[in-house]
Amino acid sequence: MNKHQRQGREPADQTTLPDDIGGELSRITTEVIDVSDAPPIAPPAPLTQDEVRTILMSLLLTMFLAALDQTIVATALPTIGRQFNDVSNLSWVITAYLLASTAVAPVFGTLSDIYGRRVMITVSLVLFTVGSILCAVAPNMPVLIVARGLQGLGGGGIMPVVQTVISDVVSPRERGRYQAYFSGVWMAAGLMGPVLGGVFAEHLHWSMIFWINVPLAVGAMFLLLPKMGKIPVFHRRRKVDWFGGLLLMASAVVVMLVLTWGGNRYAWLSPAIMAMIGASVALALAFVWHARNAEEPFLPLPLLSGTVAPYAMVAGGCALGAITGLTVHLPLYYEVVYHLTASEAGLALIPLAAISTCGAAIAGRTMARAKHYKRVAIAGTSAAAVFGAVLTATTLPLWALLIVLSLFALGLGTTFPVSVVSLQNSVARAQIGTVTGAMNFFRSLMSSFTVAAFSAILLMVLGAGISLGEHRGPANAIPVADMITAFRYVFGAATVLLACAALCIIAMEERPLAGPSTPAEMAE
Repeated sequence: MNKHQRQGREPADQTTLPDDIGGELSRITTEVIDVSDAPPIAPPAPLTQDEVRTILMSLLLTMFLAALDQTIVATALPTIGRQFNDVSNLSWVITAYLLASTAVAPVFGTLSDIYGRRVMITVSLVLFTVGSILCAVAPNMPVLIVARGLQGLGGGGIMPVVQTVISDVVSPRERGRYQAYFSGVWMAAGLMGPVLGGVFAEHLHWSMIFWINVPLAVGAMFLLLPKMGKIPVFHRRRKVDWFGGLLLMASAVVVMLVLTWGGNRYAWLSPAIMAMIGASVALALAFVWHARNAEEPFLPLPLLSGTVAPYAMVAGGCALGAITGLTVHLPLYYEVVYHLTASEAGLALIPLAAISTCGAAIAGRTMARAKHYKRVAIAGTSAAAVFGAVLTATTLPLWALLIVLSLFALGLGTTFPVSVVSLQNSVARAQIGTVTGAMNFFRSLMSSFTVAAFSAILLMVLGAGISLGEHRGPANAIPVADMITAFRYVFGAATVLLACAALCIIAMEERPLAGPSTPAEMAE
């Protein structure tokens, strides 16, 4: 065997080529391989722990911006409405942000896989900052609504890109711990947002809820961007399927409008809602058809299939939908059944929000140590379903209700790190942004659907004449027994969602996580 045969360079038929032709063929073959299967560009040097810590802090601050802006505005809405003398369009201040942020989540995730994380996180933060400034100086309600939509474009891009950057910096086995930190950011934003919004509107000026974003965003960019050059590069330049992205965004906007307006502005069976449902279905089918036939689709459908992705996305969506729906509607239950004030009802939500973060932290730390990391999420979601069944079957005193809700949230929180890390671990590094954006998109839709479904349940049981919005009015006069009956159905729906999450986690394939070996694996 000659030298070329030993190196595996001899053609299959072992025909000997002249040295110059063989060398040229080898060079061309090598160039083709380098173009199609080029490995990721390695960073100049591995990130130190201090650099990882700095990147993490800046990412947490960046995510806090987007999370805070979803909660800080609500308590300032009455003040904004009085200043602009326009109450009828106040809901659009919330809706514009929600529509924009949901629609662009998969877009920014995919674009981060094409143009890189640094570019897209910069674009997101710039859009968010410019939108915040325009909101603060808005002279009237239409300008404020448009500015909120622009702000939502940036906020919707922040979420998937931040989670993708973490996947570039931290190995899958260790990533669960950081997902728990992000859950803590959401909890802090959920608790601080309404308080800050009320303080700014009452004691300073409502525009401060937007001005506060500017120094925070500048600080996040100042901390993050200098370190982004050392983060490993996994994106791949390719042609952008803009038409597919537009179809996806259009279908998402129509679906969100249906979930926002259905049962509020229009009856669920009204011609307007039915027409919008038909339009959303048509747009979704057009997107699927285009994705199947496009050479490089915006969101490759096979990426969302298999033994991991669909189960992880449904499990995370069900868990987030359950906690979001309960957080929105439980204050009504507290006020009517337990006669709490609005501020006391807000404090009573803390166990549901805070303890879920503890569950995420437990699951994240388990993933860093255990080989069978699914078990903690299976146990957690199953226990949450059991405690949800307890809430459905019995009426508890307030102290017992808060304990059961805390245990419910503890089990529910274990779903988030396991579902996110399993999903990212199931795809190639160059597709993590795309699948993370799709996950955030599905979770947003699921949260909106759950809120709308819980509202529909309450309206069906209590009667269509009540209002479940900011100004409840007749809802406060509902008999306690009727409210208890209505919320048994709500708790039952939350139980079904957690049972579905548990089944999805059980069915999901448990693939090995890359990262430092566990003590058991080292012993083997």
